[in-house]
Amino acid sequence: MQTFIFGHRNPDTDSVCASMALSYLLNEMGKNTVPKVLGHLSNETKFVMDYFKVKEPDYLNDTKVRIKDIKYNKKAIINENSSIFSAFSFMQREGATALPLVDDYKKLTGLVTLKEVAKFLIAGDKEKVDTSFANIVSCLEGKSVLCCDEWIKGNVIVASYQAKTFQEEVQLTSKNILIVGDRYKILDYAIESKVKLIVLTGNHELTSKLLKKAIKNKVNIIVSKFGSLESANKVILSNRIKSININTKPIIVNNKDYRTDFLSLANSVGHTNYPVVNNKGECLGLLKVTSIDNYNKQKVILVDHNSLAQSAIGIEEANITEIIDHHNLGAIGTNTPINFRSMPVGCTCTIIYNMFVERKIAIPKNIAGLMLSAILSDTLIFKSPTTTEEDIFAATKLAKIAKVYIDEYGYQMFKAASSIKGMSVNDLINQDFKSYSVGNNMLGISQVMTMDFNEIEAEMDKYIAKLDELSSNNYLCCALFITDVYKNGSYVIYNSGAKDIIGDAFNLKESYEGVYIADLVSRKKQMLPALLEVLQKRV
Repeated sequence: MQTFIFGHRNPDTDSVCASMALSYLLNEMGKNTVPKVLGHLSNETKFVMDYFKVKEPDYLNDTKVRIKDIKYNKKAIINENSSIFSAFSFMQREGATALPLVDDYKKLTGLVTLKEVAKFLIAGDKEKVDTSFANIVSCLEGKSVLCCDEWIKGNVIVASYQAKTFQEEVQLTSKNILIVGDRYKILDYAIESKVKLIVLTGNHELTSKLLKKAIKNKVNIIVSKFGSLESANKVILSNRIKSININTKPIIVNNKDYRTDFLSLANSVGHTNYPVVNNKGECLGLLKVTSIDNYNKQKVILVDHNSLAQSAIGIEEANITEIIDHHNLGAIGTNTPINFRSMPVGCTCTIIYNMFVERKIAIPKNIAGLMLSAILSDTLIFKSPTTTEEDIFAATKLAKIAKVYIDEYGYQMFKAASSIKGMSVNDLINQDFKSYSVGNNMLGISQVMTMDFNEIEAEMDKYIAKLDELSSNNYLCCALFITDVYKNGSYVIYNSGAKDIIGDAFNLKESYEGVYIADLVSRKKQMLPALLEVLQKRV
């Protein structure tokens, strides 16, 4: 089973590059991992992907348990033209009480239950047959002597009278299926009458003379090892399973449906069995309600975050096997011990660089470029107070492998990141929005790196309105920090009710929308701690 590696919901360069670098490292160690992203990439991250010619990771919608993760019976499928006997035998063998029927293209055509099979065995029509020649041979465990028709349709007659009486009393036609033993005169009469099928019981052989006549009259011949009564019963059971009372429109579940949604459905309708289909309508098997707790959780590794609020939707249903992070500890738990690596450095990729070194695994040029980009992004080219000597050392080594100059490349990267042209107010705020718990309330901090504050300032009212909208969802404060890397400071826009909070947090003489705060560049070490300290005193 693959393990997904991903960062937080609003992926920044460190989140994306850490996922890709760690995936490469672990795969080199023999593991099966795939990097994923939980949201759209920023301009900065897209620039990095293009510059080092790497493919963007695929988007991951959630980690919730789906029907495909449940261990349902994938063998519980039978072709609608299979015999009643085959369907019943399968149910007995598998302990199933129902069986999905499919056509030749595996498309679901109905559902038969053990109850309906039992009804047929007790009160079904024991004379009519409409099935394949092959089904009859199989049910009789017989031998095909002469096959003229692929499909056999007719009424069953057992030759129980004496030959003379039978010929006088029974009018045979091409619509009859005759069950008979070694009775020459009746066999001759049946072949002369061109019956549809003769089942010769007791392993008796047909004479060459009668066989030639049967060939001429196109009479199907099967030899059965059973007696007349048992052969007659088995011929009836050779009827196609779709010929009995089946549910042609059963309640189905898609293999991509969520387990939680299925639980609601099952509780609502109260059925026991549900055919599983894919988006093409192909049947994949049968899900019993009793199997609902037998499932595989998606294995995941978290990078650049360790809190539920910032992780994938449904993360509580996943199997977290490892966390690599450089942030404060969040509210996330696991059922079993895991590998947890946290270091007080400026970037997750600094930690992953050390993991490459520890395991003595060579770093390719493009992977080095990704990790370097992440470090330069998170440390603001070493201007952020979160920067450590480990970050600078790792970046220097990675720059050599990636064959770029740190200052020159860093400028290009931030220039690409600073452009906000074409971005809506909603997109810009949500691009890197993170939530934090403050008692029973929340704190929201969005940060964007740009040198185009004038463009944002021109639409200040729209940004305030959006932050007010976000703050209505139990947030004490929602703030947007517009960080200018080269001025080494940030402008702040906040929801209408947070003026005093911003002023107290950053010791401002005067608070107003768009206020500039010098030397304020780090969310983790400056913005978040200052705001949390003020808010925790108020709750």
